[in-house]
Amino acid sequence: MRTIKLGTSALEVPVIAVGCMRMNALSGAEAEKFVRTAMELGANFFEHADIYGGGKCEEIFADAIQMNSNIREQIILQSKCGIRKGSFDFSKEHILASVDGILQRLRTDYLDVLLLHRPDALVEPEEVAEAFDQLERSGKVRHFGVSNQKPLQIELLKKFVKQPLVANQLQLSITNATMISNGINVNMENESAVDRDGSILDYCRLHDITIQPWSPFQYGFFEGVFLGSDKFPALNRKIDEVAARYGVSNTTIAIAWLLRHPANMQPVIGTMNPERLRDCVQASDIRLTREEWYDIYRAAGNILP
Repeated sequence: MRTIKLGTSALEVPVIAVGCMRMNALSGAEAEKFVRTAMELGANFFEHADIYGGGKCEEIFADAIQMNSNIREQIILQSKCGIRKGSFDFSKEHILASVDGILQRLRTDYLDVLLLHRPDALVEPEEVAEAFDQLERSGKVRHFGVSNQKPLQIELLKKFVKQPLVANQLQLSITNATMISNGINVNMENESAVDRDGSILDYCRLHDITIQPWSPFQYGFFEGVFLGSDKFPALNRKIDEVAARYGVSNTTIAIAWLLRHPANMQPVIGTMNPERLRDCVQASDIRLTREEWYDIYRAAGNILP
């Protein structure tokens, strides 16, 4: 599979990240088959969070991949912390305790990447910096990043945190593309011109922070999948037309649309279906034309000024 550098790090990662949020819905045999398929496809970047399945997803993954020192060196592990029931917590104490729990469940000594999971309104960046320093010195975490943060939140962290922030996980799909549309509709008096994120797309490109789109097939906030949905007839007709042209599935084209953007994004795929994962990985070999990209963008209801 095609690879990219993760942020400013030297870490080479596949352009597709395998999200493990739904792994607790699989049996042991199903999880093992899925992980084996991912590895065969070169999709060796596995993305977790301490809240997924209350920690069970990390345990199931470690069993499925039969974690040992040899296997560990063949994979890239990312996890997230900071969400608690009813609140967010970026305190030093919580970050350190969370990472220890993650490592125990994954049966590994280190994470390749740790992300702070959504912004904490009560964040004290000095504490985050202390936690990151301790995790780096101990060898428990090699790279750091954030999720769902806008530019000034990242700048506040960077004032204190010395480690580069290599990734920012953000909701993005063909139908949830406000971070793209507000950059197209600059200075226009329409809904698409509303800047809801402080131009985070441009900020991440300027600062070499890899955007990891989550829910790349969803519309709304987990309202459903746009592929095959009668809510998006024009979009599905256009995607199917492009898919037929390339001889691939509509799933492949939906991911290829994200990968066509020059920001060098790394979509996080949430499927637990091995065949659907194959379709997602196939997108790394497809480069849509500019016309195809814009045709799909407009078919989703996004407007051009």
